[in-house]
Amino acid sequence: MGGITGGIGAGGAGGGAGRGPVAEKSPVETAAMGERPTSRPPKWRTRQPITLAMWIAVAVIYPVSALLFRLRYRHGERLPGTGPVLVVANHVSILDPLACARLVYDNGRLPHFLAKQSVFKGFVGPLLRAAGQIPVARFSDSAHEALDAARADLEAGNVVVIYPEGSVTRDPAWWPMQSRTGVARLALTTDAVVLPVAQWGPQRVHDYHRRKLRIRLRTTAEYLVGEPVDLSAQRAAVRAGQPLSVQLLRETTDLIMSRVRDQLAELRGEPAPAGFHPHPRRELPGDLPGTTSGSAA
Repeated sequence: MGGITGGIGAGGAGGGAGRGPVAEKSPVETAAMGERPTSRPPKWRTRQPITLAMWIAVAVIYPVSALLFRLRYRHGERLPGTGPVLVVANHVSILDPLACARLVYDNGRLPHFLAKQSVFKGFVGPLLRAAGQIPVARFSDSAHEALDAARADLEAGNVVVIYPEGSVTRDPAWWPMQSRTGVARLALTTDAVVLPVAQWGPQRVHDYHRRKLRIRLRTTAEYLVGEPVDLSAQRAAVRAGQPLSVQLLRETTDLIMSRVRDQLAELRGEPAPAGFHPHPRRELPGDLPGTTSGSAA
């Protein structure tokens, strides 16, 4: 949803005629003989309960994203079938929430996105709220309420999707830029599985840098779901009384986003830069909530 909608996206990947996403397996997985996959509850069960608003979101977004994207997933099975999950993704297009939502949905969960409050205007607002999406009031003292809502959502066992960069990356080569630390606050103050996700491809449909929409039906959008980030030591320290200092939040944020960056390098088949592109000093059109200094994220 991050800036567009946070409902259920859809798309497909597969052969030219197929509409289902392709779940790619590594050679190691393919060669592993005699190993049985860990059993998971049926997806229809792990998506429950689906509200009427969520069904409407599915019905609206599914055909749109199915036309726009051919989805390819690597290690989608790493998304837990149950329990709280914080999905942390890079942001390459205003359209990538559609495909990212589909990643979560296709792997048996319902995504709840953080999104700027302006998206919730008009008749769409009640629908998005009823579908579990989380508005953020920018430039407001109540911006922290979005993190409180996201934390409560995680404590209820749901999946929250966050774009720590706050907006589409300004890096000319589409690598992640420096992120805000709201993601670290959520990661360190909940027991959620922190799942780094790299995405690549949606920028070919909408190029944010050039402000160009290029309708290319069934454009490949690739997703690599990483192993959960181990924050057990940091969480233990916080529970023991260590304050959420600026340094701890920055280090944790960079740790998580470095995982996302390295996974993006794997998707792209090229080395990643050593650091992160600087974040813009001012809000720009398309920025997501919590990107200004002192904001929630």
